[in-house]
This record gives sequence, structure tokens and C-alpha cells, in this order.
Amino acid sequence: MDVYLPIANLAVNGLLIVALGAATGILSGLFGVGGGFLTTPLLIFYGIPPTVAAASAATQVTGASVSGVFAHSRNQGVDYQIGGVIVAGGMIGALIGSLLFNLLRDIGQIDVVINILYVLLLGSIGGFMARESLQALWPQHFGGNSAHTTAKRRHHPWVASLPYRWRFYRSGLYISPLAPLILGLGVGILTMLMGVGGGFIMVPAMLYVLGMSARVVVGTSLFNILFITMLVTMVHAFTTHAVDIVLAGLLLLGSVIGAQLGTKIAGFAKPEHLRLVLAAIVLVIALRMAFGLGIRPDEVYSVVNL
Repeated sequence: MDVYLPIANLAVNGLLIVALGAATGILSGLFGVGGGFLTTPLLIFYGIPPTVAAASAATQVTGASVSGVFAHSRNQGVDYQIGGVIVAGGMIGALIGSLLFNLLRDIGQIDVVINILYVLLLGSIGGFMARESLQALWPQHFGGNSAHTTAKRRHHPWVASLPYRWRFYRSGLYISPLAPLILGLGVGILTMLMGVGGGFIMVPAMLYVLGMSARVVVGTSLFNILFITMLVTMVHAFTTHAVDIVLAGLLLLGSVIGAQLGTKIAGFAKPEHLRLVLAAIVLVIALRMAFGLGIRPDEVYSVVNL
């Protein structure tokens, strides 16, 4: 079933795009990530222009996050207090990211920058997650410490040094609001540039930097992703004009269903196994994008009508 995308200016297989949205929706429910880190590269591989892929993926992530937030909220798995602080930082970051996006597009480097950012971020995050999962599953072979992995998480020393502490009851934290605000700022910039929800950075940061309780990390991450990607979608629509509503609609159709399925799977699957699978997917995508940066494109030059 071929569907024409007006902004991308090409025809795609509609069922394939819906299936891609469902896959990223499952990841959203499983890990608290928006799924944009998977959607955007796969759309680029399929032939969608990187700018359209990034902007439209942010729209799709919004829909997947709505479904996931409702599912986790029913289980008291969302810390709305710390989530609101992260969202405030994300809004500022999205506005900064829009300025960077337009600047890079004007000088003709936005496509290259998007690909390089994906290679660096996915490679580092995937490697970290793979190492942690292997240490948890086979500590005797990979230098892990099973006693350490079950210990209560503590926030990073630099978080403890920040002033003006608040108490975040549901997360069990007593830290400065500047820490989650800075986290949201960085995620907002990345969401604007890359079309990701930022969950693949936000979830590890919540666990290992902020020291949040694991039971509220996934739901709170989705809550933040929901509002940050909503703002990014509006900014893209009014400034870059790169949001393809037909593409976003097909992705949304699959992702809303997939998010509910992913939440159910997360209830009985072993977390270490899930993280290892996610790490493998992330590393494969990073290697594929790195390969694409090193080969000669089909068209060395392109002409843009101004």
C-alpha cells in the first residue's frame, strides 16, 4: 500500500511505516524511551530526508509517550514533581535547539550533523548499556558485582554539590532542582536536532546521575518526553516546516498500540535481558550509520530551489 508523503516528496509503503511505529511504541513501553532514536535512523535508511525524518519522528514520539504515561500512571510510576522541572529545562533546550537547527540547515550541514550525533550518542549509550547488562547477567566473567547492583542508587557527587535543595517524595530524592533542569535542557536540544525523545539518555541519567528510584524512572521519562516532543513538534512546524503530517500519522497509528503492548511485556520480562536487547539494537544502528558516513553518496551534489 503506497502512500505519498507531501513534505518528503516521495511514496512509501504505508504498512511498513505503521509496523515501524509499532516497534518503536513497544520500546517506549518497555524502556521509557520515546523510540525516536530508532525511528529516525530507520526512516533515513528507507530514504526519508534526515530533516523530515527528525521532525516527523518527534511528532510520533509524542503519541507513543501519551499511551505509555497513562499506563505507568495507573501503577503510581510517574513522579510529576521532578518531571515538571525536567520539562521546564526541556522547553528552554528546545528553543535553543531550534536556533542551532536553522543555523546548521542554512549552512548546509544539518544532515551530516544529525548522522554524526547519532553515531556518537548511540555508540556510547549502547556500549554502556551492554556492559552493565553483561555484568549483571554474568558477573564472574565481566567483572560485575551482584551485591553492588542490588544496592540503593545514590546521586552523582556533582548533584550533591548544587545549592537550593528540594525534596522529591515519589523519587525519594533530596537534591537541587538545578540538576533535573540541566538534564531537561540537554534533552530538549537533542530532541530538536535529532527527533529523539531523549529517553535513551534520560533513563540512564535519572538512575545513575540523579539517583531516582527505579520504579518511577520509566513513567517519569515518558512524562517528560511527552511535553518536550510536543513543544519540539510545534517549533518544527512553525520554523523549519519539516513535519510531514502523513508520515507522522502513520507512525502514530502503530506506536500508540505498541506502547501498550510494551508496558505489558515489561511487567514480566527480566530487566537485564531487556537492556541487553536494547543495547544490541542501539549498537547495530550506530554501526550502520557510521558506515553510511564513510561511503560515497549516490548524489554528490544536490540543488535546492530557494
